[in-house]
Amino acid sequence: MTTPVPAKRELRAAVLAARRALTPAALDEADTALAARLPELVARGAALTVCAYVPMVGEPGGPGLPDRLAATPGVARVLLPVLRPDRDLDWAAYAGPESLVPAAFGLREPTGPRLGVTGITTADLVLVPAVAVDRSGTRLGRGGGSYDRALARVRGGVPVIALLYDGELLDGIPAEAHDQRVHGALMPSGLRRIPG
Repeated sequence: MTTPVPAKRELRAAVLAARRALTPAALDEADTALAARLPELVARGAALTVCAYVPMVGEPGGPGLPDRLAATPGVARVLLPVLRPDRDLDWAAYAGPESLVPAAFGLREPTGPRLGVTGITTADLVLVPAVAVDRSGTRLGRGGGSYDRALARVRGGVPVIALLYDGELLDGIPAEAHDQRVHGALMPSGLRRIPG
């Protein structure tokens, strides 16, 4: 279904305004609760490669997400995105907070060797940022299309989970043909799997 872009822009603006209204204490509490739920995504005894991201200020997971994920039992390797000039995503292994450098658009990126845009194909689990997700798995991002391109490369059967704050799992989000769906949403209140 093709929907006018303005509807997505309005919804994105409303959700981001609600995030900005959260106090630093509320954000910290939500990010701590999200981190405590990360083990729900990892099977016991696993040695998973997880593609994740470095949250921007006020984005679910908080600035400590890569460290918390790397410390999660069952996670062997964390890959983080590097934004390419064409806005596609390259990937590099996370090697600790000192390996992150400031990048375009307020992002922080790893400095290690690049794995190419196909780095995401090595993932056993993909955690993605989202502004919101609906109950059918439609993900609302920031509008650049970087993750839609990257998610199209994920191997079949690999779970793609969006990290959200409570209240950001919605009944419906306008969808366009290029939108890549997610398989679940992890929120401070719990993991919601999306059938389909």
